[in-house]
Amino acid sequence: MQKLNQFYIRSVVKKALKEDLRPKGDITTNLIKSKNEVIKAKVVAKQDGVIAGLEFCKAAFKLIGKETVFIKKVSDGKKIKKNKVIAEIKAKIKTILTAERTALNFLNHASGIATSTNQFVEKTRKKTKICCTRKTTPNLRALEKYAVKKGGGYNHRYNLSDEILIKDNHISASNNLRELVKKAIKTKKIVTVEIENINQLQQVIGLKFKRILFDNMKTSQIKKCIKLCKNRYQTEYSGNASLKNIRKISNTGINRISVGAITHSAKTFDTSLLFR
Repeated sequence: MQKLNQFYIRSVVKKALKEDLRPKGDITTNLIKSKNEVIKAKVVAKQDGVIAGLEFCKAAFKLIGKETVFIKKVSDGKKIKKNKVIAEIKAKIKTILTAERTALNFLNHASGIATSTNQFVEKTRKKTKICCTRKTTPNLRALEKYAVKKGGGYNHRYNLSDEILIKDNHISASNNLRELVKKAIKTKKIVTVEIENINQLQQVIGLKFKRILFDNMKTSQIKKCIKLCKNRYQTEYSGNASLKNIRKISNTGINRISVGAITHSAKTFDTSLLFR
């Protein structure tokens, strides 16, 4: 995963602020006579969950007003209860009002992903890892994969250059699964082969690569495939995993379960910013 350094954080937040302020700035806040008065505010959790994205939240206020003092009351990756204070802010009224929505959008989005991920993690066996996918918001992948980790999950490959993942369409295009896997092994990259049935599995067993991904299989099929693998490969499941069936899938003994929903369908975390 790409590192969330300050340059990345500031550049992403700058783009979001420009989106909110072009072309004439915050025309509502400009009506307030006391907009340059320094006040205090707090960000409060309106639900239980896991926090992530505080540096993005902080950056939004700092980029609008250099005078901002931002105090975290909880760290990314920590669980928080409803009505607890997440952060305190001291800044000009205009700074807080102008940056508020952008700041909370980042915090709520990342915390929603972290919270969703944690819900999946808590329902699985300890030996099963919950992994995200490339089903992410364009240009926010690094933030979203960071949030997954803060929720107790793991990152799959970051992009198409990281690892080799041979999927159904690659297999259809090549028309020879075993030969395609052999070529992949020669690259010295991590290789994952997605299979849909036992016939495909038997075509690749014996070749030396890292991971086999069972796609949209019933748990009975997963168990049979894991038994055939005989611990020679890391095993993964993908396909419509939900909070309702995640424990059942985990109980097959699978090593990893990839869940696209933790990034593409996570419910945003609920917070409020209140003047103190």
